[in-house]
Amino acid sequence: MAKIIITGGEVLDGEVQISGAKNAVLPILCATLLADSTISIGNVPHLHDVTTTMELLGALGVPLMVDEKLTITVEPGTNVQTVAPYELVKTMRASILVLGPLLARYGHAEVSLPGGCAIGSRPVDQHIRGLQALGADVVVENGYVKARADKGLRGGHYAFDMVTVTGTENVLMAAALAEGTS
Repeated sequence: MAKIIITGGEVLDGEVQISGAKNAVLPILCATLLADSTISIGNVPHLHDVTTTMELLGALGVPLMVDEKLTITVEPGTNVQTVAPYELVKTMRASILVLGPLLARYGHAEVSLPGGCAIGSRPVDQHIRGLQALGADVVVENGYVKARADKGLRGGHYAFDMVTVTGTENVLMAAALAEGTS
């Protein structure tokens, strides 16, 4: 819709359904990896990136269902895989958001670099440094960010070198299960 034209002289009345925001629902879906009980997320927008994130969670072994009102119900996983495959991660930069929750909940994670390209500047450096500040051992090998926290993450302090919404979301999700204060 390009515009709404309103001819005056009448009282406006009615309701408009507004869908949720993609940039809010993608990190919320990834954060469900932290949960130990069922999560329901309502008012989810019907977008390709949402479908891709659901496919990624499904590939990790997380059971989820969508109803006719676009409410997504996510069950906590007992057989969750901690390797996020290149085939899915390459299609959407926000896929890196599974790194922090997988690491925090399961103690290790391998997530393909977004786009799969390890050449040139690495836009996930801030994510890596933030997770290292929480005690993670992180390396980048063969196009994957490989993170371990064998004794669990611990609270820490990290000041980002630049503004990164996704990096902040990733580190905050990891810190949610870290021992201590971050």
